Amino acid sequence: MAIQTFVRTAAVLGAASLALAGCSSSSGDAAASGSDSSVPATTVSTDCTPEVATASGAPSTAPLKIGTLLPNTGSLSFLGPPMVAGTQLGVNDVNAAGGVLGQPVELIPGDSGDTTTDTANATVDRELASGTQVIIGAASSSVSLKVIDKVTSAGVVMFSPANTSDQFVCYRDSGQYFRTAPTDVLQAQAVSQLISDDGGQRVSILALNDPYGTGLADNLVQNLVDAGIPEDQIQKIIYDPNAQSFNSEVGQVKDFAPDSVAVIGFEESAKIISRMHGVGIGPSDGMKVYGVDGNMGNALGESVATPLLEGMKGTAPMTFLGQSFQDRIMTVDPNLIDFNYAAESYDAVIVSALAAEAAKSTAGTDIAANINAVTLGGTPCTSYEECLPLVQDGQDIDYDGITGKLDFSAAGEPSIGSYAKLQFGADNTLATPTQDDFIVVGG
Repeated sequence: MAIQTFVRTAAVLGAASLALAGCSSSSGDAAASGSDSSVPATTVSTDCTPEVATASGAPSTAPLKIGTLLPNTGSLSFLGPPMVAGTQLGVNDVNAAGGVLGQPVELIPGDSGDTTTDTANATVDRELASGTQVIIGAASSSVSLKVIDKVTSAGVVMFSPANTSDQFVCYRDSGQYFRTAPTDVLQAQAVSQLISDDGGQRVSILALNDPYGTGLADNLVQNLVDAGIPEDQIQKIIYDPNAQSFNSEVGQVKDFAPDSVAVIGFEESAKIISRMHGVGIGPSDGMKVYGVDGNMGNALGESVATPLLEGMKGTAPMTFLGQSFQDRIMTVDPNLIDFNYAAESYDAVIVSALAAEAAKSTAGTDIAANINAVTLGGTPCTSYEECLPLVQDGQDIDYDGITGKLDFSAAGEPSIGSYAKLQFGADNTLATPTQDDFIVVGG
């Protein structure tokens, strides 16, 4: 159902797609050992009744304009190309099938940058001024939090293909925020299961200090405890992803003497793992090291000396994409080396277009009021071309996308998470997962 990202090196690694989730980036103080971190972390509650959009009462038949808020620059720019390509392919398919309300969809591209710049705000201002009714993005949870109020208060749909932070579940978004990525609550269950299945009994967690990192780390701690690991056998360290060195944090991990280490991060994971090897606790040294969707991609392998990643395992939201989707998205961007969130981006476009057709309106609030409904409970269909005549005939539909079964919850997000169990080989590339290499949680 939810995520996928396909991993490629020189050649495509089979018919699977491996997804990165919960992208986010921000700075904070490094630190802490023991069962908790000395860095203050946001406490997030997911016990709420999510806000739901209501129809505008003034349907619009203006052409649908979809903007993007994706990382062309900044620390997450390595994630941008597959999401940009997935969005473009989705728009292409919608237009090939007749568009929305009989008119072609217009795509307005935009850069999100990262949290160190104000690029996202500038992009949102430009796209709102252009009349966009849907914005696909951001990839980073932190970037999304910078602009979500501006987007949703304008009555525009904000649809992220990659945010997984729990902060969005109960966010007061007027029912205008959605995502095709499952929450960190679900990924934490998958990582915990992987660690437990490997016999982990004493676990260190290194997590970047942002909504993605702290949220996933907190959920992982809870799931490990639920799996029977005593809390005093779990060390959680929250670090500043922009730090020049991670020697202190890695030193604390070595002193704790764990049998398993989870690294929750992005591109800075390369420095962390290199330092771990420097002190003899890297994956190639025999330590059981686990990654997450933010770093389990071949981009990490290209940033770390071979064979330092050998044996590192991890999870990523993932389903089998099929060769057809891979071939088609490569026609949009032949230079892709990963398919991170390409399918999530594609599905965000298709769901938005179908919701507009169901609403018979391209007004942002009308689209938002119909998004959840087109993902569950009706006649199953798997493409815009197949679903469109059903919607036009007045039928309820259940769009099951490239990412699989969506079944959006009231919070506007997938209620099921399918995760691949991934592992790096001696060449620092990820092996292709088999049918037995999946963990399904939630539902």
